[in-house]
Amino acid sequence: MADSFPVVVVTGASGLVGSAVCRALVERSAPVRAGVRRPGSAPALDGVTKHVGDFADESLARAVTQGADAVVTTVHPMDSSRAVQHRVGVEGTPVVARAARDAGVARLVHVSTAGVYDRSAGVGDVAEKAPLLPEGSGDHADTRNATDTALARVGGLTTVLVRPPAIPGPGDTSVWNTLRPRETRGGERGVNPAKTWAWAHVDDLAALVADVATGAVATADDPERGPVAGGTTPVIVAGEPATWRDYLGTVTDALGVAPEWTDEPVWTGQLLTNRARGWGWAPRVSLAGAMDELRQGLMTRS
Repeated sequence: MADSFPVVVVTGASGLVGSAVCRALVERSAPVRAGVRRPGSAPALDGVTKHVGDFADESLARAVTQGADAVVTTVHPMDSSRAVQHRVGVEGTPVVARAARDAGVARLVHVSTAGVYDRSAGVGDVAEKAPLLPEGSGDHADTRNATDTALARVGGLTTVLVRPPAIPGPGDTSVWNTLRPRETRGGERGVNPAKTWAWAHVDDLAALVADVATGAVATADDPERGPVAGGTTPVIVAGEPATWRDYLGTVTDALGVAPEWTDEPVWTGQLLTNRARGWGWAPRVSLAGAMDELRQGLMTRS
């Protein structure tokens, strides 16, 4: 990777995570090639050039990755059918990875999800080596796990699987600040308040992704100190401990509706972030700050 100003390709650059990653990279003076599916949807930032099309198209993937130092993939249509999730994630993302490898790109950073881990009732704290959910656990978990496995099979790259849980942050496409609250307003308010609400603010997630992509986090023989060169290294990203009482309580209070607390068995463990912290990362957005941002956004739109 170049000593300064590495060129980074970002797929899904118009999304909540992709656009935040673009901003974080620009803050680090990295030229960004922003991949989007629609003209005019790329972040309007100095240092960002847009590339419109489907990155599952091998010719586009090869053209955009030529001369790049790193690739960040953020695309996974989680609310789509299983067939679409499979086509985009399991089949499409490895196309970008193979193009990056063939172009001599040093690093691939894939935004995966902590949802691949078993977090059922009775399971304790979860670190990177914790058991993954088995096949048949649902369309999203199955296709996410399959995508991660497919990327691990693409040799010749240093691949990092970044695994965040819920990702709060402002935006019209934000699941946790916009879409889930809309469902809550519509009546979906039942949950055990003690259930862990694992989360990572989009800005903190983007900061780690950008640091890994630009080489600020050096490779290491030990994954607890950095990505393993030439291997595939998962890393969990999460903020401070929180429960659904914190999240849903904030949403319902802002919307002026009542939560419907239940008492079924739930996961009460934590996502452990020792690895990410060993790489020099630490969250800057507090739970109080994230909930205040959520509340203010909901009250403004009400």
